[in-house]
This record gives sequence, C-alpha cells and structure tokens, in this order.
Amino acid sequence: MAYSTLKIEDGVARLTLNRPEVHNAFDDSLIAELNAQLNELHRLAETGDVRVVVLGSEGKSFSAGADLNWMKRMVDYDLDDNLADSRKLAALMHGLDTLPCPTLCRVQGAAFGGAVGLPPAAMW
Repeated sequence: MAYSTLKIEDGVARLTLNRPEVHNAFDDSLIAELNAQLNELHRLAETGDVRVVVLGSEGKSFSAGADLNWMKRMVDYDLDDNLADSRKLAALMHGLDTLPCPTLCRVQGAAFGGAVGLPPAAMW
C-alpha cells in the first residue's frame, strides 16, 4: 500500500502523505517511501523537470507525528536500531531541506511531534 503519493504535472510535484486513517502518522514504511520519493525529486529538480514541490497530506490532519503502533514496536529496539531509525527520519528532513527548487508545505490541519519539522524543512 502506498502511504504517500507523488504526482508531477507541468513542473509541479505534489508529494502527499496518504495515511488519513491514522492522521498521516509517520512509521518506518512512510519514512522509507518519502525518502525514495525525495531522492527522485532531487534528480528531477536537477534536470529541470520539477520546478516546485508542494508537500501536503490527505484527510483532516496534516500529521500526528510518530505512529504509536510503530513506537510500541520500537520498545525492543537496541541502540543501533534506534540510531538507524533516527537517521532515516533525519535523512527525510535533510532531503526536504536540500531540494534544489522552491518547496512549499500545505498544512491543512493539525501537525504534532516530528511533523512539526516538515514545514521549516520545506521553506525555500
């Protein structure tokens, strides 16, 4: 299942969080998808195929931050596992922050926890 969508039309990329049933909460799958899509957006922006990125979400909440079920699974993680998870989220924020084109964040509802870091990372 796609937890995020990427649509590109006329140089405008729309990257959308798509887990409205859990208020677009982050988990390892969503973070992995977003990182892959951001890598693609970097490539497309470098070639000029994408001129602007709009990050948004489906549903009434922008994002609840970390998914509580994911956090429960992480209880048994050791230090190395936690560091690896943290690095993936840091890569997401860095990937958004360093896009070589204007990047906007459409926050249509509540944003909590780690999701609060997305709008500042998206600022051009």
